[in-house]
Amino acid sequence: MNTTRRMMAGKITRTVVVLALALICALPLWYILISSFKSSIDMIVNPMGWPKQWTFSNYADAFQDGTIIRSFFNTLIVTFFGVLIQVIIGSMAAFGVIYKKSAFTRITGSVLMIAFAIPLQATLLPLFKMEASFNLVDSLLGLIVLYAGSSVFCYFLIVGYMSSLPMELFEAAKIDGAGAGRIYMKIVLPLIRPILTTVVVFQTMSTWNDFLLPSVFLSSTSNETVVLQVYNAVQKFSTNWPLFMTITVIALVPVFVFFFFCQRWIVSGLVAGSVKG
Repeated sequence: MNTTRRMMAGKITRTVVVLALALICALPLWYILISSFKSSIDMIVNPMGWPKQWTFSNYADAFQDGTIIRSFFNTLIVTFFGVLIQVIIGSMAAFGVIYKKSAFTRITGSVLMIAFAIPLQATLLPLFKMEASFNLVDSLLGLIVLYAGSSVFCYFLIVGYMSSLPMELFEAAKIDGAGAGRIYMKIVLPLIRPILTTVVVFQTMSTWNDFLLPSVFLSSTSNETVVLQVYNAVQKFSTNWPLFMTITVIALVPVFVFFFFCQRWIVSGLVAGSVKG
């Protein structure tokens, strides 16, 4: 077999393997999507096939009382402001550590590293007490404050990328009379746009799909997020599984739309981060 044929055989093998893996990954999504258009009996008798009779009543039932729309609005508020605060704090902290190298910034970096290593589950009780002392439990503001703690993760992603920037840029800007704020706004932010895009994408999907913090810190129905709506669709003794699948599809749609429109920046951000980081 010559080299060309071996390369062609390898390419075909890789394509078949990738397609097989893609199909395996797509099966659960297919099951959820197609089940949202079935009745309970049809879902049991024919779990993976097309519906014998297409029904859209599950979607009508999901939107009937308006709670899913309110949950969407709550999740949108929490995700937008939570990620915005994370990116601002994380990028400014990384800039401070890189721009002003001193014992204070080294100690700050060490403290952030320790904070990053502590699992969230171990801090739930003190976080709950802290939020209760400020009357922030069971409020969207309290949830946004908690998500602001993920700024540590943003800091570590951004500081690695920012450390690869040439320090001569900062020195030249300082000679021209630019202060720290102007250097951060006019020079640093445009240069770290790829890693900022990556951070925004990761944190948006993580915050939107988060279950742990809303389930612990939210108790009012009016403050529930979309993920809690999916969880509440499962009843203790009997569950309307087609309705559960329908709410799951509704919760996944914004994530797919977000990924579809942002995939170009996601790929470019990941590639840039892998090169620079």
